[in-house]
Amino acid sequence: MLSRRAFNRSLLAMGSLLAMGAAALAQEQVQTGSLTTPAPAKIKPAKNAKGGGLATQTEIVAGQDQQPMLSTNSASAMEGAISMYEEIVSGGGWEDLPERTLKKGAKGEAVIALRQRLIRENYLSFDSLSSETASVYDQEMVDAVKAFQINHGILPSGTVAEKTLAELNVPADTRLGMLRENLTRVEAYAQDLTGDFAILVNIPAAQLETVEYGHVYSRHNIVVGKLERPSPTLASKVSDINFNPYWKIPASIVERDIVPKYMSDPSYLQMMNIRIFDGVEGPEVDPALIDWTTTPPERYFFRQEPGPHNSLGAVKINFPNKFMVYMHDTPHRELFGRNVRFESSGCVRIDQVQTVVKWVLDRTQTPLDEATYQSLVDSIEQYEQPVENGPDVRWMYLTAWATEDGRVNFRPDVYGLDGTDFVFGQPQPKTY
Repeated sequence: MLSRRAFNRSLLAMGSLLAMGAAALAQEQVQTGSLTTPAPAKIKPAKNAKGGGLATQTEIVAGQDQQPMLSTNSASAMEGAISMYEEIVSGGGWEDLPERTLKKGAKGEAVIALRQRLIRENYLSFDSLSSETASVYDQEMVDAVKAFQINHGILPSGTVAEKTLAELNVPADTRLGMLRENLTRVEAYAQDLTGDFAILVNIPAAQLETVEYGHVYSRHNIVVGKLERPSPTLASKVSDINFNPYWKIPASIVERDIVPKYMSDPSYLQMMNIRIFDGVEGPEVDPALIDWTTTPPERYFFRQEPGPHNSLGAVKINFPNKFMVYMHDTPHRELFGRNVRFESSGCVRIDQVQTVVKWVLDRTQTPLDEATYQSLVDSIEQYEQPVENGPDVRWMYLTAWATEDGRVNFRPDVYGLDGTDFVFGQPQPKTY
């Protein structure tokens, strides 16, 4: 177990990094994953389709010694974090901050209250409270607020506004409860994890990490299941990669999406290159000859052909599981430009999926260069590449996690599963 003292030392070490200011970090890349280190002020956050800032980025971080969301040491890190928050709670937690926007240059009692709040979770050192500028929102506070925002999945602006204030005002005992709840999940997800190569999906964070030998190779924004069609949690290994895959459309999607769209627009199936067969290996049928008001969705087999409209995009990553889910590309890449990415029917769509595919194949038996990848995609011919000894796959539901370098992360309980002892399986749809 990582002791409270050791865990605190890790946090204070990060605090000393923050105190160096943006100048000392000017050569580092912006990190907006599970990191405490703030983004340098001179580097602007990524922009989404609407012109706003993205809270998280898709990026390769190989060689930066960044620790993943899950590792064989995660349980120890969680126990250290729990010990720290137990101390915070026993000491009275923290006071709610007033509803006021604060940014660099602000002065007064509200700034002192914010400084005290950040000290409670070790985003600032206690000594900063006794400095001559304790009541001034200086660069040190900007960096500390950015660190807090990154650890809560918020755009690291360095300004305390509505969303950041809401996270700051979550009670300490609530945070402690989240850590305890997620310790059970972390222990289960880490079971049988080899520690060599893994693809980690965290559903509440809508992020994916490729991990090798305990360090993150790349981070990706992902699109995960809607509240009414939640993604499951699971443990598996990559088995194969399909280029230009067919989309074998599940009966539930046929019923809820495909048939209603066809009945509204008879050209829909042709436009989307969807064909209907009388069974998986059966003859093709004409949809115009079927009474869709009385025909059950599972009666026929629906298949979307490879091409620009294919919902799986150019590539699909498969792994054995009972939920019939996979990871894939998408023609709707605009969704990666949103901060809220709960839009799929349960599968995981990956931003810059080619990075993940190349990473998988380069570390197995079939290295893949950019030209080969592009030629496979451009062919629009289905091609299946088996993967031997593929990386571990974990789809996780983590609303709180910690790493041994002292970083503690929290995310919203989007599917409402905290407090239900949920670890593995298919969450129930969330309806209103």
